Amino acid sequence: QVQLVESGGGLVQAGGSLRLSCAASGGTFSDHVMGWFRQAPGKGREFVTAISRSGGSTNYADSVKGRFTISRDNAKNTVYLQMNSLKPEDTAVYYCAASWLGGRTPGTYDYWGQGTQVTVSS
Repeated sequence: QVQLVESGGGLVQAGGSLRLSCAASGGTFSDHVMGWFRQAPGKGREFVTAISRSGGSTNYADSVKGRFTISRDNAKNTVYLQMNSLKPEDTAVYYCAASWLGGRTPGTYDYWGQGTQVTVSS
């Protein structure tokens, strides 16, 4: 069983930056593809980005490509999401997730964190 705990959310002005972290415990971190999803009020959970087990391959939603960067440190059992040039439409609860298979759909992820709120003011 993998436990995931996100941190680093908060309130930021448009154009600003935030760095989210997700610390994993239990299981073997490097066995899992790691992903970030987000959910805005009244909307479904949306894929943001994912990173392969080694960190050598990444995948981004078009809406964040060029602004967000995912990375992982397998020695620290942690995955990061660097968010730059933030926009009000990035406002959401951001979730970290772990998957045996990977992909862009929430259903393929096996373990989830509790989420961290990111609010971008205009």
